[in-house]
Amino acid sequence: MLIKKPDDVASSEITDEKTYFNRRSFMKTAAVAAAGVTAYSLFSKKTSLTFAQDDNSWKPANPSKFNTTEALTPYKDVTTYNNFYEFGTDKSDPAENAWRLKTNPWTIEVNGYVKKPATYHLEDFVKPYKLEDRIYRMRCVEGWSMVIPWLGFPLSEIIKRVQPTSKAKFVAFQTLYRPDEMIGQRRDVLQWPYVEGLRLDEAMNPLAILAVGLYGKTLPNQNGAPLRLVVPWKYGFKGIKSIVQIRFVENQPPTTWNLSAPNEYGFYSNVNPTVDHPRWSQARERRIGEFFKRPTLMFNGYGDQVASMYSGMDLRKYF
Repeated sequence: MLIKKPDDVASSEITDEKTYFNRRSFMKTAAVAAAGVTAYSLFSKKTSLTFAQDDNSWKPANPSKFNTTEALTPYKDVTTYNNFYEFGTDKSDPAENAWRLKTNPWTIEVNGYVKKPATYHLEDFVKPYKLEDRIYRMRCVEGWSMVIPWLGFPLSEIIKRVQPTSKAKFVAFQTLYRPDEMIGQRRDVLQWPYVEGLRLDEAMNPLAILAVGLYGKTLPNQNGAPLRLVVPWKYGFKGIKSIVQIRFVENQPPTTWNLSAPNEYGFYSNVNPTVDHPRWSQARERRIGEFFKRPTLMFNGYGDQVASMYSGMDLRKYF
């Protein structure tokens, strides 16, 4: 397949966040005006990238109409308390180990039942889209939650771009498999590479995004760099990270956690406080940084936007 690449941006020009902070000679640049925040900001040294000085001073440059007004989880917590088994099973492991991951160059293969399959360089994959700051509630199946300001664009834009055929009913995703850098893949705690999937109408919902950053910064490795899925009405493990393949398929695709423990993790994985995990209740959650628990909201509070997709479904059977 053809690898597409813009003429004016070489892959060698891309600077990841780790390099950014380690090179003292790399000067911080001015914030991007809201109207000018595009994907090009992330992948070219010719355009500035908004960098938050601290959590309290950060403001969305290009806010989404879907944003929650709840207090944000501090950047430090968002980037040091993670589930990313490719780098280890402890919450601190990804932040400690993900520096090994090389995200430049990066390609994404799009195939299956689409009229325009292709393998894209990351910058060409993202460049056509204006990025939005999407402030979403995020709920982990383990009972903790965060409010994270993602930087990304609707997954539906990619879907429209590649033009699925009538046979495409689901969208399947695959994470990078590179055990020499993703040291958690050296152990068989899960089946590698990590895979996930959505029904096509779920993938087209405007809440579902592909994220390339958070807090106005380039996405850190431990949070799924350089490209991850964010589906805020589902439990966090549906947000597959470090995506290298998007495939349009006719039948429901396998998903990693469902393969690992089918009685505990269903395909849909919608946040539903009335359906307990076999080993704990999902009725309440603890927001990172808070002491007391709060009630878990159906569909994580996004029912007005997503409940209609599941009308008539038995949400205990299709959990």
